[in-house]
Amino acid sequence: MARAGKPAGPSMLPWLGLALILLLADQFTKVLILGFYQLGDSTVVTSFFNVVRVHNTGAAFSFLAGASGWQRWFFTVLGLAASCFIVWMLRTHPGQKLFCFALACILGGAVGNVIDRLLHGYVVDFLDFHWRGMHFPAFNIADSAITIGAVCLILDEFLRVRKRG
Repeated sequence: MARAGKPAGPSMLPWLGLALILLLADQFTKVLILGFYQLGDSTVVTSFFNVVRVHNTGAAFSFLAGASGWQRWFFTVLGLAASCFIVWMLRTHPGQKLFCFALACILGGAVGNVIDRLLHGYVVDFLDFHWRGMHFPAFNIADSAITIGAVCLILDEFLRVRKRG
């Protein structure tokens, strides 16, 4: 129901719900990994995929992982600032479906990794893919959500530019 003077329109609540689902999935899988694996443990699942337990004190691809500890707080503050900005963007553009889907994915992932940094001082990674001697750095559900969100943001922009042209 609309409040007086404010027309009813699209709500950001479905997008926050999606972000919450992604956050819960991320945290649940990390709890499982922390409960069943010791640091460095690995289980071969297929010829190209393992489940591992890795601690990442840096950012994507372990960027700044070797720093002296300041990066924990830097990436925590960055994640919180990005989350606030994303919530504001969801509030101002709730009807743009692909755009909001992308932002919700990024929000859920960012908050998931911020929780790890606050609770543990590192991000728990566990998805380990490799192929023909090439090894991709381990990642988690939050990282996957952020990546999907980033790809969807790029796609949204391409579609927006194409629509104008």
